[in-house]
Amino acid sequence: MCGPDEGQEYDRQLRASPPDTLAVRLNPLSPAQVSTLLDHRGYTDLPRSTVREIHRTSGGNPLFALELGRALGENPTPPRPGEPLPVPTSLRALVLSRLDLLSDEARRTLLVASAGARPTLALLHAAGRENAEAETAQAAALGLLATEPEGPAVRFAHPLISAALYAEAPAQERRAAHTALSTAASDPIERARHLALSTSGTDPEVAARLAEAAALARDRGRALGGRLARAARGPAHPRGRRPAPDERRLEAAEDAIIAGEVDLARDIAREVLTRATAPAERVRAWMVVIEAAGQALGDVDAVYPQVLADAGDDPVLLAQVHYQLAWRGLVVQGDFAEAREQAAHAAKLAARGGDRRNELMALALQASTETLMGHPDAPATIKRALREPQDPYVACHHNGTGMARFRWLLMSDQLPEARSTITALLREARRRGMVESEVHFQRFLAETELRSGHCGRALDLARESLRLARDSGIGLGASAMLTSLAEASGGEVGRALELAREATGRAEEDGDQMYLSRALAALGHAQSVAGDAAGAVASLRRVRELEVGLGINDPARGRWQGDLAEALVRVGEPGEAQELIDVTRAHALRLGRESILAVLDRAEALVRAAQGDQDGALVRLTSVQDRFAKLGYGLEEARAAFAMARLRTRRPGPTSYDEAARLFRRCRALPWLRQVEAAAAEEPAGTAAVPAPVPAFDALEGLASMERQVAALVMEGATNREIAARLFISVKTVEATLTRVYRKLGIRSRVDIVRLAAGRHAK
Repeated sequence: MCGPDEGQEYDRQLRASPPDTLAVRLNPLSPAQVSTLLDHRGYTDLPRSTVREIHRTSGGNPLFALELGRALGENPTPPRPGEPLPVPTSLRALVLSRLDLLSDEARRTLLVASAGARPTLALLHAAGRENAEAETAQAAALGLLATEPEGPAVRFAHPLISAALYAEAPAQERRAAHTALSTAASDPIERARHLALSTSGTDPEVAARLAEAAALARDRGRALGGRLARAARGPAHPRGRRPAPDERRLEAAEDAIIAGEVDLARDIAREVLTRATAPAERVRAWMVVIEAAGQALGDVDAVYPQVLADAGDDPVLLAQVHYQLAWRGLVVQGDFAEAREQAAHAAKLAARGGDRRNELMALALQASTETLMGHPDAPATIKRALREPQDPYVACHHNGTGMARFRWLLMSDQLPEARSTITALLREARRRGMVESEVHFQRFLAETELRSGHCGRALDLARESLRLARDSGIGLGASAMLTSLAEASGGEVGRALELAREATGRAEEDGDQMYLSRALAALGHAQSVAGDAAGAVASLRRVRELEVGLGINDPARGRWQGDLAEALVRVGEPGEAQELIDVTRAHALRLGRESILAVLDRAEALVRAAQGDQDGALVRLTSVQDRFAKLGYGLEEARAAFAMARLRTRRPGPTSYDEAARLFRRCRALPWLRQVEAAAAEEPAGTAAVPAPVPAFDALEGLASMERQVAALVMEGATNREIAARLFISVKTVEATLTRVYRKLGIRSRVDIVRLAAGRHAK
C-alpha cells in the first residue's frame, strides 16, 4: 500500500487479526539498507545516484525498491538524468486506479507537480495551471496528495504516486510539463534542468543556456553532471548551425569530471582535440583526458610528449603539464624524488605565469610527496601551500592544500584535528558535488576513525566509500584497500582478504606502484588477523621492498612495520624482526612519530618474550598500552592488552583476557574480540578471571598504570632519567609519580620498592 491509506490499512488488518496477534510496525529502510537489499538480489551495477532515487521513490518500502530495481535491470535504456524512475506495471497498478478518477485537467496539473523538484501552488500557477487549488484539492480527496500544513508545498502522499504518474504520461505531455517549468521555476539552475528535459535533442541556443546554468552552478560551488553536461556539450556538427564553442564543451567536460562522469568527460575532450588548434584549448583537453584515466595513468603515457609540444614555452600551460608529470612519477614510475622535483617545478612555473590555482595544487602535491618521503622540507612546504591567497576549489580538492594539511596531521598523531579537518573537507566536497573528492575524503575519514579505534564507524564509512567508488568508477583500488583494513578490524576477515586481493590486483593492473604497496600492506594485515603469519610475512616483505624502491621513509604512511615484525616473531624469525624494528625506529624518532614508536615497542616486547625475557616484555607492554591510550589509538591499546594477556598465560599464576575483551568491545573490533574469546577458551581449567599483577608483587595492584610502570622500572634498577627516556615522560614527572607511589605503598624511598619486590620473590 502507499500514501495515507497505509496507516488505515494497518489498523484495519490489526482489528481483523486474532486477539493474541503481535503487531510490529516496521520503519522504512534506510538508503544503505536499500542498497544492501538490491546488492543481495543481484542488482549490483546500479549507479549510486540511481540507488538513492530508488530509495526516495520507494519510500523505503523493500517490495517497492526491489520492483524498481527489477524494472531498471530489465530496461536497456536508463532514465535521463533528472527524470523519475520507470515504474513497473506491478507497482503502477497500486495507484493508477485512483489516478483514473481525476479529471483530465487535474491529471495534467499533477503531472507538472511530479516533474517539479519542489512543487508549490505558486509554481503550478506560474506554469499555467490556473485552477491548481481546486485540482490539487480533488487529488488530495482521493488520497493522492497531502498539502504541507505549515506552508504552500504540494506533496504527493507517496513518492511512488509521482513516479507512476510521470511514467504513465505520454512523452509529449512530459516535455510540455518541463517546457512550462523551464520558464516558471525561479532558480536558473532548475530552469536549465527543465529546459534540458523538454528537448529531445540539443542545439547551440539550448546549449548556451545550459552552459550559463553550469557556470552559475560552479560559482555556487555545485557541479552539474549528467544531462546538463551532455546538453551543454552540444552536437558536434548541428545541421546548418555553428558548433558550440570548444571552451563551453571543455567546461562541460570538467563539470563531468567533478561529477564523476569520466567517460563523458573523456569523450568531450577527445572530440575537442580533433579540431582545436589553440594551445590553451588543446592542453586543457589533454588535462581532462589524463584526469579521466584516474589511477591508470600508464594508459595515457603516450599523451605526455603531445601535450608538452602543445604547451610550447607558455609557463602556465607548462605548469599544468609538469603537475601531471609529477603524478606520473608517483603512480607509473614509483619515483617519489622525481615526483617531488616535477611538482616543485610546476609550482615555480605557475607562480611565474600568475596562475595561483595551479601553483597551490603543485605545492600541495609537493608537500604531500615530501610528507610521505619523510623529507625534512615537508613542514615548510605545507606552510607555503597554506599561505594566502587561497583558492576555494584547491582548498577542498582531494589533492589540494586542505588534504596536504590533513595528511600531515594524521601522520603526526593529531587525530582530533585530523578528524575535524577531513570532516569539513567532506562536507564541502558534497556541497560542491565533487564526487571524486567525496570518494577520497570519505575513505580518509574512515581511516581516521579506524586509527582512533572506532571500528564500527570506520567500517560503515569505508563501505559507503567503496559503494560510491564502484558507482563512479573512481578510486576503486584505494577504497577496496581501506575497506579491507576496516573489515579486518571491525567486520569479517574473509571479506578483508577478498578486498585486499582485489585492491592488489587493481594496482598491479594499473601499474600503480604507490597503491600496490598500500594494498599489499592491507593484505598482510588481514592475513595476520586471520592467523596466517607466513602469508603476512610474504606480503609485507614485498611492501618493504617496494617502499625502499619508492623512497618512502616515513613509517606512518603505511604503518605495516609492526605487523611484519610481529608476524616474523610468530614464524620464528625474531632476529629479522629486531632488525626491522631498529631501522624503523630510527626514522620514527627523526620524524617524531609517537604512535609508530609505541607499535615498535609492542613488537619488540614480543621479540623479548620469544628470547625468554617475559618480565621485560610485560613491563614494555604496560608502557605501550598507556601510551596508546594517551595518543587516542584505541585499537592499538587493545592489541597491547591482548599481547599482555597472551604472555601471562605462559607464566604460573592467574591470567585474564578481560581487559583486552573490554577494550576490543569498546572499539567494536569484532575479529579481534573473537580471537580473545578463542584464546580465553583455551586457558587451563581453574584459572582466575583477574589480571595478573605486573610486576609480580601484590602491592602494585593498588597503583595507577603509570605508577606501576615507574615502580617496575625502579625494580629493574633504572635511574629516573632512564625511566623518563623509556616512558617518554620528563624527569620531573618521574619524580612526582614516585612520590605518589611512596605515599600509596607506605614507604619512603626507591630502595623500599626493591625490598618489597625481593620479599615477594623470596616467598
